[in-house]
Amino acid sequence: MNREVQPIPFFASSNNKGSIAATKPSRTPPNSKQNRHRKKNQRPRPRQGLLGFLFPRKSQAKSGATPRRRYAERYPLGQAQGNAHQESTRRRKIAASSPLSPVVENACSAPQPNKSRVKNLPYPKEPISLSLMPPTLAIATRLIVLTVGVSTIFGSAISISHSLKAVEPAEEAIAIETLASPDRQELENIFSVISLEKEIAGLKDKLTNLTANYSQLEAGIYLVDLDNKNYVNLRGSNVFSAASTIKVPVLVAFFEDVDAGKIRLDEPLAITKEVVGGGSGYMQYEKLGTKYSALHTATDMIRVSDNTATNMLIERLGGAEVLNQRFAEWGLNHTVIRNPLPDLTGTNTTSPEDLGNLLIKVNRGDLISLRSRDRLLEIMRKTKTRTLLPQGLEKGATIAHKTGDIRSSLGDVGIIDMPNGKRYVASVLVKRPANDPQAKILIQKISQTAYQHLKFYRDRPFISSSEEE
Repeated sequence: MNREVQPIPFFASSNNKGSIAATKPSRTPPNSKQNRHRKKNQRPRPRQGLLGFLFPRKSQAKSGATPRRRYAERYPLGQAQGNAHQESTRRRKIAASSPLSPVVENACSAPQPNKSRVKNLPYPKEPISLSLMPPTLAIATRLIVLTVGVSTIFGSAISISHSLKAVEPAEEAIAIETLASPDRQELENIFSVISLEKEIAGLKDKLTNLTANYSQLEAGIYLVDLDNKNYVNLRGSNVFSAASTIKVPVLVAFFEDVDAGKIRLDEPLAITKEVVGGGSGYMQYEKLGTKYSALHTATDMIRVSDNTATNMLIERLGGAEVLNQRFAEWGLNHTVIRNPLPDLTGTNTTSPEDLGNLLIKVNRGDLISLRSRDRLLEIMRKTKTRTLLPQGLEKGATIAHKTGDIRSSLGDVGIIDMPNGKRYVASVLVKRPANDPQAKILIQKISQTAYQHLKFYRDRPFISSSEEE
């Protein structure tokens, strides 16, 4: 059965050159932009939050759509171009069999300047679906992952909170600590002695014979060679009235607070009625309310042994009890402030060993910074009273020291630098009856004997036997 093919109408037109061309009726292409927005609006929206994680929508990979159909949904403009191309090919084949085929060929080959050319877009790669598991297994897997994550977060939070809590010691541990605290102070003091090397036997014999000539006096001597840590300890642990030598640990405590930022060197300190002390010093004669800087007060406490300046610093540093606790922490077992200065009855106590070990720690930079140490030694070199230890030194030697002088006790403690570079600590305290002047002579001779012995003293602790041969 023959089917009659209906010819497609063409309209002939002439151009400027006289040639005849056929034109096709115009067709309005579909609005691809509207189709794209319509398709986009029809897509299912993904679920959000925890519900979307546990029960996501099915992937389009399992919807049964063919790749060409999915391509048409995503790229409607390219699909419209492909449909137009197929329609044009079909019409060209039909027109080839009509009597107007030459005209059709000319019409097909005629240029169409108003037609926009769109390149064929390749098919996009299909996204790989992650929903390859059965729905039940996928939901179970997500639940497990969620449970593990939440457990990890809570476990980390609990461990951090436990680490921030302070662990309270048991009652037995507290009792043991309380009982052991007095012994610890003694061990610290013993350790400071054990850390020294060996006693200088020759110098100790000389000092023993020297003090034996002053039977009415009781001398305590503690000398340490800072170059080799050799020492002499002659009744150095005996307790003596401190007199003004108590100002040395007060000065160290002052610079310790300066390093800690608790007090400034330029901080003004006022003279009050409670801090005025008699004896040495000029601040006792100043008007109440007069202010001096903390550094000036500390300097004159040592330089002219001002008792009022000493009381001002003791009050500023927290009082006698606070300072006594600090002295005990330093390992000074016999250094105690019981009364404000001048303390003419000698209730404030110390020992040659306490004062000597304190200067050793200061020299090493254990208690205060090196900058504060240098400032402290500079202040102690300004001491005006030079009738005790300085009298036994030769020209060229320097000493940073502090003296103490009351009726029952006389003493001097300091760090001596010799011209040959040797440095040593000398701490001498003497108990005397009723202001006996022989105590001053004894201290001068002790200083001279120690200086001359250490001047020629050569210890060789690190020389091997092969080198001696």
